[in-house]
Amino acid sequence: MRLAAIDIGSNAARLLITDVITGPQGVPEFIKTVLVRVPLRLGFDVFDKGEISAGKTEKIIKTIKSYKLLLDVYEVKHLKACATSAMRDAMNAADIIKKVKAETGIEIKVISGQEEASFIYENHVAEAMTADESYLYVDVGGGSTDITFFSDGKLIFKESFNIGTIRLLKNQVAEAAWDELKEYIRTKTKGYHHVTAIGSGGNINKIFSLSKRKEGKPLSLDLLRDYYKEFSNLSMEQRISLHKLREDRADVIVPALLIYINIMRWADAEEIYVPKIGLADGLIQHLYEEVRLKDLEV
Repeated sequence: MRLAAIDIGSNAARLLITDVITGPQGVPEFIKTVLVRVPLRLGFDVFDKGEISAGKTEKIIKTIKSYKLLLDVYEVKHLKACATSAMRDAMNAADIIKKVKAETGIEIKVISGQEEASFIYENHVAEAMTADESYLYVDVGGGSTDITFFSDGKLIFKESFNIGTIRLLKNQVAEAAWDELKEYIRTKTKGYHHVTAIGSGGNINKIFSLSKRKEGKPLSLDLLRDYYKEFSNLSMEQRISLHKLREDRADVIVPALLIYINIMRWADAEEIYVPKIGLADGLIQHLYEEVRLKDLEV
């Protein structure tokens, strides 16, 4: 079975094509075939002016058209396309979605922060972790940060906050929003034993890559602090040159590190695992269950 997901975030749009095969004991295995990322940077329009410009709208349509060509070439029959924080806040989101549908046939659904957190949790990260630990799953995007907490293998809470990398760059996050996030995390994780963080998003993936850590090994809070201090003292040009960062990564990586560091501090988490998964993977998981149930009904 071949499935695809389109995730239109505040910083970038992603197309993920995945093959699903039946593994041992009938357990499905998800094999990533194609991942295409386009830095649309919708948040820079939306968090400033409240809507997506005509130029960005044209880029969205061109991006989805190119994705459609790849979907056709790979003969993908099942697709789930979603948009998150920037499109949630854009006054003209409905018009853009209508244009995309008319020109490509692809229907984009704008999902809530709660839905976003749910889709991410559907990666079933907890299954790979020990049952007697507490895990705080943190997904940092351009417009929002989605948090899921589970302990002893049980989901305790999931929540989304309008604190994201682009919002921070645009000075759109008030001190009260930070205070709300801090209070929420400290209150909701209080009393749970030893919290370990799990991070997703392009920025934490890049930090993990730069760290040269082996797959499956965590990053320490102190290491994130070291990177934050280093990047904060470098200009954009220096970040790009010294660490071979793309321009659309070099600016958002500093506010992303700040979000991860604060959340880990408030949850008393000393380490963060980076399994390199995100919303698109969760959408694939959800789509697989939908298709499987339909097949059972036939």
